[in-house]
Amino acid sequence: MLFRPFLLQSLLLLAALVALASCSRSGTSSGPGTSPLPLTFNADWEFVRDVDTAVGPTFFARADQSKPWQTVALPHTPRLEPVVTAGRQWQGTCFYRRFFRVSSADTARRVAIRFEGAMHEAEVYLNGRRLQRHQGGYLPFTVDLTPHLRVNADNCLLVKLNNQDNPAIPPGKPLKDLDFNYYGGLYRPVQLLVQDRLRITDAVESGRVAGGGILLHYENVSSQQATLHIQTEIRNDHYAARPARLRTVLLDAAGKEVARAVTDAPLLTPGAATAVKQTFSLKSPQLWSPEQPTLYRLRVEVLDEKGRSVNQQEVATGVRTIRFAPDGFYLNGQKTRLRGTNRHQEYPYLGYALSDEMQYRDAWKIKQAGFNFVRCSHYPPSPAFLQACDELGLLVMNSIPGWQFFGGEAFQRNSLQHVRDMVRRDRNHPSIVLWEAALNETDMSKSFMNQAHQAVHEELPWTTDVYTCGWRDYAYDVFIPARQHAKAPDYWHKYNKPKPILLCEYGDWEYYAQNAGFNQTAYAGLKESERTSRQLRGQGERALVQQALNFQEAHNDNFVGPAIGDANWLMFDYKRGYAPDIESSGIMDIYRLPKFAFYFYQSQYGPAPDARGFGKPMVYLASYAQASATPRQVRVFSNCTEVELQLDGNTIARQRPDQDQYSSHLAHPSFTFTVPPFSTGTLRAVAYLKGQVAAEHLRRTPGPAHHLQLSVDESGRALTAGRQDAVFVYATVVDAQGTPLPEATTPIRFAVTSGDAELLGDNPVAAEAGIATALLRAGRIPGAVQLTATAQGLPAATLSVRSVKP
Repeated sequence: MLFRPFLLQSLLLLAALVALASCSRSGTSSGPGTSPLPLTFNADWEFVRDVDTAVGPTFFARADQSKPWQTVALPHTPRLEPVVTAGRQWQGTCFYRRFFRVSSADTARRVAIRFEGAMHEAEVYLNGRRLQRHQGGYLPFTVDLTPHLRVNADNCLLVKLNNQDNPAIPPGKPLKDLDFNYYGGLYRPVQLLVQDRLRITDAVESGRVAGGGILLHYENVSSQQATLHIQTEIRNDHYAARPARLRTVLLDAAGKEVARAVTDAPLLTPGAATAVKQTFSLKSPQLWSPEQPTLYRLRVEVLDEKGRSVNQQEVATGVRTIRFAPDGFYLNGQKTRLRGTNRHQEYPYLGYALSDEMQYRDAWKIKQAGFNFVRCSHYPPSPAFLQACDELGLLVMNSIPGWQFFGGEAFQRNSLQHVRDMVRRDRNHPSIVLWEAALNETDMSKSFMNQAHQAVHEELPWTTDVYTCGWRDYAYDVFIPARQHAKAPDYWHKYNKPKPILLCEYGDWEYYAQNAGFNQTAYAGLKESERTSRQLRGQGERALVQQALNFQEAHNDNFVGPAIGDANWLMFDYKRGYAPDIESSGIMDIYRLPKFAFYFYQSQYGPAPDARGFGKPMVYLASYAQASATPRQVRVFSNCTEVELQLDGNTIARQRPDQDQYSSHLAHPSFTFTVPPFSTGTLRAVAYLKGQVAAEHLRRTPGPAHHLQLSVDESGRALTAGRQDAVFVYATVVDAQGTPLPEATTPIRFAVTSGDAELLGDNPVAAEAGIATALLRAGRIPGAVQLTATAQGLPAATLSVRSVKP
């Protein structure tokens, strides 16, 4: 008797999937509770901008010829933005629409649409009816479509977006005065949720304090045991009361089941929701840490009265414990220095419209640079970035949108809601250790700070492992000032209040805007542009060495006093609303190419590789080996105990690290060598551990330009078809021996000669420090993509890049 209903449900489910197949040309992906998994809804959108903003009947008509609709895929930016421009980014109103069909089997279930990021005021319509308005571009919202769907007929989903200045929507500050850009569009993925009406809720949509969705909390954590508390909210949207059970399974990193529970829920009346609590006792758990980021998978299924699984969610989780104290940060009981950076999420040309793979590559680079911590400045990042931090082992400070602006009542209400939505969306990530429930560098009221701090603790009501932070030394659990906020040169050295302090920004503008107590004596003869840490990669060896020294000096000084760690400003160069030039204090440029300072930080990690292979022995020569008529100093970064420097095969010196005022507190000080004059030559740095060669780096004086070399940056993720994924392709001008020409500014043209892919942005593009960069975006069809690069007077270069299936 049980077989026929089960078969009927299976056939209905199959019919639903067939009917919705046109909604998902990109496959499926995991996400907020559905069974089956959510359908990606990112292909076959239509887009238009700068048209009449009044929504009328023509917007919902397929035959509408009155507007220049373009077919686009998501993530999408309304305009490809120039990397350097005297004007501001595009701001205005744009529209996205999507036609799709559903069957009666679909409308017997719940059909909803979830937007991960829509910048920054959104109105959602279905078939001419406005269903929802949402304010805020960095956090998700869900719209229930079920009651308004047409069966076996076209449905038109329309999204109206406006990203113009709005003092009620954080960050609130007009773009022309803002120290970053917020872009536009549906710039993160969209999911179509086809769910049973008996389902696990979404935490943000549910809107319950310390509720909704799946909420995890660990207690009594050690390497011997841990207790996992699970709270799952289920909802009944059927027209009659329904019983339900929860089947919850915990799988280890190898996929082996380590715990299981089946728990009855109370009888749910129509429209009712309830929280079901379960507890797992784990023996000998594998603890999560930056060095060993072990993740478990928790699968929660809703079972109906016949024991059939009708809805499920999966959550990645890591077992760990944290504690912030005035004397340090403790992870799993071990004192751990936070060694971090700040990250803005923008890309050249695409703005915020990054694929999940691009988010992963950014996290990979942060880890590759030797950091164990990242601050999400100054807004919540993509969930994909946080998932990458979980997988790679990066500790995270999650932040609400804000910078130097405190708006009125509506702004404050929205900002406090963003605090709660941020926590509800991201609360289960083991990587997150701090919640920046504060508006950065903003004169907030005490009432606002108290409410923001309290909101985090209300959403995560246990007494351990929950810490707020803010740049004001007031309500928050951890004080996170920027180094340049010091009232005196040694202010942070003497800070003695009973609160943990983390220097969340340093190394940027204090070198030329004011004397923040650093050693300025070595700056005699330097231009003002050379004294600052804002150095473009093309400004030359002297500027890049100076930037690295600035960061090293400040980082070394941050160990003096009670600071439990620091985060430099910043990882990647970025654009700002208030200035036309690139903000260039990144240790990588906007194209994700490293500057010398990148390798200084990399040298502070290791030399024993961690579980992901980061932190291996390294050595880097911060020099282009250019001709010198006088003795010169050459700096070398390494995490090894000795370095030998050779010139043309002859040893100049073999020595241990520097012992000076810039190095007194570093794990691995740099090495400084005096090199005799030479016209052309080869410098080789050989690093030793326990007397054995552990790493080498070579620099040659470049000769005349001879040819181009093409390379692609995948950073742990291959180029992926069907997901709007893009990778950087670099064309390097080299001499006959393959040595890059660091002063070359050659215009280089890129072309795709075969394969499903396209080039974005400037083309041709002038090389900077010998390298020109193109952005290559995969199409829908996986396979080989052939590229060429050409420059006047040089032979063409070719490269094959393979895009893979999602």
